[in-house]
Amino acid sequence: MDTTNKLPLDMVYHWEGAKANSLYMTQPIGDGKVVEYTWGRAVDEARRMASYLKSLNLADKSRIGLISKNCAHWIMTDWAIWMAGHISVPLYPTLNADTVNYVLNHAECDVLFVGKLDDWDMMKSGVPESVRCISYPLSPSNDFETWDDIVAKYPPLEENVQRDADELATIVYTSGSTGKPKGVMLSFRNMAFAADGGLKVLQVGSNERMLSYLPLAHVFERTFVELASLYAGYQLFFAESLDTFVEDMKRAQPTLFLSVPRLWVKFQQGVLHKLPQKKLDKLLKIPVVNKLIKKKILKGLGLDKAKLAGSGSAPLAGDVLDWYRNLGLELLEGYGMSENFAYSHINKPGRSRTGYVGESMPGVETKISPEGEILVKSPATMMGYYKDEEKTRETFTDDGFLRTGDIGEIDELGRLKITGRMKEIFKTSKGKYIAPAPIENRLMAHQSIEMVCVSGANQTQPFAIIQLAEGIRPKLTDEGFRKELEASFAELVVNVNKTVDPHEQLAFVTIVSDEWSIGNSFLTPTMKLKRNVVEDAYESKVNDWYAKRQKVIWQ
Repeated sequence: MDTTNKLPLDMVYHWEGAKANSLYMTQPIGDGKVVEYTWGRAVDEARRMASYLKSLNLADKSRIGLISKNCAHWIMTDWAIWMAGHISVPLYPTLNADTVNYVLNHAECDVLFVGKLDDWDMMKSGVPESVRCISYPLSPSNDFETWDDIVAKYPPLEENVQRDADELATIVYTSGSTGKPKGVMLSFRNMAFAADGGLKVLQVGSNERMLSYLPLAHVFERTFVELASLYAGYQLFFAESLDTFVEDMKRAQPTLFLSVPRLWVKFQQGVLHKLPQKKLDKLLKIPVVNKLIKKKILKGLGLDKAKLAGSGSAPLAGDVLDWYRNLGLELLEGYGMSENFAYSHINKPGRSRTGYVGESMPGVETKISPEGEILVKSPATMMGYYKDEEKTRETFTDDGFLRTGDIGEIDELGRLKITGRMKEIFKTSKGKYIAPAPIENRLMAHQSIEMVCVSGANQTQPFAIIQLAEGIRPKLTDEGFRKELEASFAELVVNVNKTVDPHEQLAFVTIVSDEWSIGNSFLTPTMKLKRNVVEDAYESKVNDWYAKRQKVIWQ
């Protein structure tokens, strides 16, 4: 069907009639068992929950929170909130109590859906007593009203509620790499434009299968999984847990697969742990073996059926992109923000360029400011920040372009390259400016590195802090291995320094033993490094590191 000018609820009602008995969502419930939702069942349950929400007699366009890992109920809840005339407010399932409290109070949420969570005990004290809570079948133990009881009790909402295109549909709170999260206001038009445009660019149809596991609270997954499946009518599968991820992938056999750089690197390192790069290179040079090896690796990753694979949320090192492409998986990088519902740029199949995030998507205008900042404008651009007119004004130019905060350049084919982030640029004691991201990407070519942070404000030269790959850390007790690794890092510093300007050359790299994770606040919920947290954690040690005058330092 032609999805032009169709809003999300229009698509819900369309599939309810057109594919009522077709399978839409497959939800694992433990012990290898699943619950399957047809389009008809999913919409019916959403209608029943909408009836319940209407029975609460909340003020029109009330904000309703949703905190859960990805599951079928997450998506049905979003629909139910819209059908009931309200606004959905997703919260990341890894937030601490303080941030939960901040978001619920800032958005003035009246109701909160509490779903599948690993650490509800950590966050529940952040929920104000005035907020009514509803739990899912997969929720942690609680005494809230339950989804199943409610849908059994309430009749389905009969009318096909329509929402205006320019109404506020959702408030997405940014993952907050610095400071308090901001509430990005997105309209139904914003969401519809992004979903419809993305599908047309990627030529995605109703026969696709996709595994949903990145946080639905983030626009990347919300646009290209929830909304894309709604507009194309394809099947969704959910991951049960990290431990069952391989089985979840095998069940889904995704034809479309999205991930973030840190996970693409982890998948690669998992392969190379079993099949070292030198051996892999030799096998790929043998004509008879070449195709078999590529197929075996992709099958082991669960990606042998994937016709389209994407990476977003942060830059992915060119060497990693090339590694996957060498296996026959054209891994496409894209670029977007919460503020434009992840709809901005994408590498198109056959037109991708390593190191670039691709061309403007349909309806997106892009230009570079005199200061080098990337400016974008499209119908997917947010309405503004919730309760923050001043920040909204600062974020837009006089002619309506969104200030991305990223620095970039555009090639002759219109492909965008991100060369740094304006807020991340720092000045050395020599007065020279350094953008850390390009240097970090060069360092990430080393297969023993999982994450890296280049720093050095007010120092003579920059330096890098490194967290080793998970599979490498246990081997450090072997003195021989450790010396070999240290030599390879020393060589890495020399090689990287040859490729950068003199003022960008690294004084040293420090390998730290700490683990950077979402749990200890070093990473955002979408696995981006919180640069300020990393720098603050090691600030007291930096002068000692410089004093050592060594190329490789173990911390």
